[in-house]
Amino acid sequence: MSDEKSYLDLYQIKLIKSDLNLRHTHTDRADKIREWIEQVFFLTNNFNYHQMKNMKFYTILLISILLTGFSTVLSAQNYPFKLPELPYAYDAIEPAVDARTMEIHYSKHHAAYVNNLNTALKGTRQADYSLEELMLYAGELSDVIRNNAGGHYNHTMFWNILALNSPFNAQTGIGKAVIATFGSLDSLKRLLNKAGATRFGSGWAWLYVTTDKKLAVCSSPNQDNPIMDVSPERGIPILGIDVWEHAYYLKYQNKRGDYLATILNTINWEAVNRNYMEALASPLLKVIEKESWTALNIFHEVMAETFHPCEEGNLKPIRERSGELLAKARLLQSGTIPPSFDTPDIKKSIDDLVKGATALNQMVVKKADDKTISKKLGDLHDTFHTIQGLCRH
Repeated sequence: MSDEKSYLDLYQIKLIKSDLNLRHTHTDRADKIREWIEQVFFLTNNFNYHQMKNMKFYTILLISILLTGFSTVLSAQNYPFKLPELPYAYDAIEPAVDARTMEIHYSKHHAAYVNNLNTALKGTRQADYSLEELMLYAGELSDVIRNNAGGHYNHTMFWNILALNSPFNAQTGIGKAVIATFGSLDSLKRLLNKAGATRFGSGWAWLYVTTDKKLAVCSSPNQDNPIMDVSPERGIPILGIDVWEHAYYLKYQNKRGDYLATILNTINWEAVNRNYMEALASPLLKVIEKESWTALNIFHEVMAETFHPCEEGNLKPIRERSGELLAKARLLQSGTIPPSFDTPDIKKSIDDLVKGATALNQMVVKKADDKTISKKLGDLHDTFHTIQGLCRH
């Protein structure tokens, strides 16, 4: 193992997706430094992957010393997570929510989500995740982390979108968007009521901003939400209604419909408008959009499973799967590109990816030597990174 490789196993950083905000994430520290270096060099167009891989030990050491510990995240909430202060007294939302239900819901249920999340994260790599990262990669996490992270995130929003005297204003950003999308506030309420009433068992009803910055309504089971990679509807929630029985049973018993009708008249539309405007400008929306690009993710999986072994001198995977890699590149080329990434540069890079994968597959078929195959796969990896940005493998 080289000095570079040994050192990279100890010190790392990661660049958040496609911009220049550094953050601690769930990848190993080794991947973080290498990926940051790759992204910087792609941006400057001064180096290719092979030049990066041959960088001297002291260069990597200098970068790591300068940048270790520097971190910004999508959310200010990080481990250990804390129960947020309730923004009003327990009886402030009566009669919609009685004081006893609010007290139990907040001080027992929400507190339990926070405590259980911290316990589950303690001593794990996931303790470096921001709360949004726990949402983004929920499908890769244990059920305990997924459910309690969702419970914390969802309830934090829930408390802040409730109020007795914050009427809907059709002239605000959210007001105009609601009218343009649903026709009227009553139409939106009917959709949210239906989403909550028809959610089997426990869950949530959501108003959320989609990746193309439109409004939509959905529901989710348990403590899931639209940010999560496991959700069939993706985006940033701006209004969430808890339909777990603990949210309403003391007052409404099994009458979920009555609870929903009342709670929908107790929305803090000023807070929802603020959530809406923040969601429109949030970099998280673009991250979700790219994470939802199925064809890119499929190609990425095959690339990771062939390229990284090749880095270690194992070319068996690429020799066995070059045809599959080409097929996934063609799938990417023929598929729909998400709006934020539908640019001439991205289209050209995808075309180059297909050309490169075609040439690579031909080399494999003709049984080219390892050095030639390795060089071509490295070039293809460089092309892929102009589309993907930083990979997480």
